[in-house]
Amino acid sequence: MKLAYFDCFSGIRGDMTLGALVDAGCDVEQLRTELGGLRVPGWGLTAEKVWKNGMAATHVKVKTEDQSKHRSLSAILEILQKSQLAPGVRDRAAAIFTKLGEAEARVHDVPLEKIHFHEVGAVDAIVDIVGACIGFHALGIEEFACSALNVGGGTVKMAHGILPVPAPATANLLQGKPTYSNGVQKELVTPTGAAIVAALCEWFGPQPPMSVTAIGYGAGTADLEGQPNVVRLMIGEAAGKSVAGFDEEIAVIEA
Repeated sequence: MKLAYFDCFSGIRGDMTLGALVDAGCDVEQLRTELGGLRVPGWGLTAEKVWKNGMAATHVKVKTEDQSKHRSLSAILEILQKSQLAPGVRDRAAAIFTKLGEAEARVHDVPLEKIHFHEVGAVDAIVDIVGACIGFHALGIEEFACSALNVGGGTVKMAHGILPVPAPATANLLQGKPTYSNGVQKELVTPTGAAIVAALCEWFGPQPPMSVTAIGYGAGTADLEGQPNVVRLMIGEAAGKSVAGFDEEIAVIEA
């Protein structure tokens, strides 16, 4: 069983996730081709190697002409339903957006069907999430786990004004998950990044037993003092019958 482990020592965002997947071996041209199945016009995707505090990573940027940043959850789910995406990709993306919608509904105390996304409703955020799901599918990833998440600190300016870090939706998404801050005054985990791990990861904590076959580093846009703004994605076979040594039985001999 192929497992992906998100090492969020410097947070996670949608574009960082996409960058880590490309860095781990997902083909950019395949991403562009399959994203065309969304049938949403006015976007472009580029990937480039960058260095964050001396660490090489891949930064993926989604360029968009889209000016409509307000989309309801139902509108996004309809885009996915009418798309030509693979069923597994479509279902994962829908699960992520639904998880995000549920978090926003709790923040604003409104029914889920009345939720309208602002930043996350823009085409670039949709491409980030759907592109990540395409990458997971392309690399054959079936299980997900995540480290404790470094959320950062300070405040962040959003559509509803200046808010504390983690932003309210992010805090809701990460409720019950291990989080911390090392004092960096920057939003390190965005609602998009939090929704990805909250919807997909079955386990949070130290890296589980696995045989790592690929490692990808996805770069964010921040230049932080003392640490690289990257997420590390470790991909490999989960411990089990496919990994030698982890399926052995241990016998206890008593005198």
